[in-house]
Amino acid sequence: MHVELVRTVTRDGLRLDGALVEAGWAALRRADEALSPHPNPLPEREGTADRPANRFGATAAILLHGVASNFYALGMFEPLIERLSAMSIAALSVNTRGRDLVFGASLGMVRRRLGAAYEIVDDCRLDIAAWIDFLKTRGHERIVLIGHSLGAVKAVYATAHEKFADVAAIVAVSPPRLSYSAFMNAAESSTFWESMTTAEQLVKAGRGDELFTSKYPFPLLITAAAYIDKYGPAERYNILKFTAEVPCPALFMYGSKELAGGGIAFAGLTEALRSLPRADRRSMTVIDGADHFYSGMSQELAAAVAEWLAT
Repeated sequence: MHVELVRTVTRDGLRLDGALVEAGWAALRRADEALSPHPNPLPEREGTADRPANRFGATAAILLHGVASNFYALGMFEPLIERLSAMSIAALSVNTRGRDLVFGASLGMVRRRLGAAYEIVDDCRLDIAAWIDFLKTRGHERIVLIGHSLGAVKAVYATAHEKFADVAAIVAVSPPRLSYSAFMNAAESSTFWESMTTAEQLVKAGRGDELFTSKYPFPLLITAAAYIDKYGPAERYNILKFTAEVPCPALFMYGSKELAGGGIAFAGLTEALRSLPRADRRSMTVIDGADHFYSGMSQELAAAVAEWLAT
């Protein structure tokens, strides 16, 4: 598999890195030869900026990582990348500013600490827009957003708010319910309240950028401001609040194990999504036996996504 390391820059000046796998030239060559009595073979080279390899469908998928992950740690998506290439769909695995736990970067002319510990999720709009613009310069006219966990929330959130004209479909793999009210009514509500109270006290004291280790929904080093942004009373990233505003078809995927044992972030979520308005735009797939990371079931995940994209 030929992988090209690529980069883009967001509107606010942040450089993001990724890896692009263009659609397979061998498959396109065979198609050319089968369709033409006097074939004009495709050159024996990978695609370039002025002639993208995926010249038939001109479709590309952006793969968005989850919390504190990055573009080169998407092992669960490796079989899917191969499936996409066989379907003449390029696959772009990308970083967002929420990659890794903490990293330093220049944002415009200012040096900043970024990463999952400092992330304001709303900024994903800038990151996804930059990657869409990058793919358009490569000749890709239709974009599919495929995200896992928080990356799935970002795909749905950004598209619902930005109404990206080039996004033709979304595949949301295991997006959790980030709901303050749900967490407050969970069996572990006291643990959530403890973390939220710590964050609120730090912000009140003017120390919103101070790191602490939250205990809920999982242990994470995070700033007080970022914790309130992600899990606070405003419920900015509760997918039940904005999924109905997505203007394109969307597939929501979950593993049966995470639905059964993933706590309030997943309990009853498929039924709640089905009950939202504009249900005709959404499909639902549950992979039997899969956990949140599709351990040992990445092939099943890839097959389910490919089947939906092909219909």
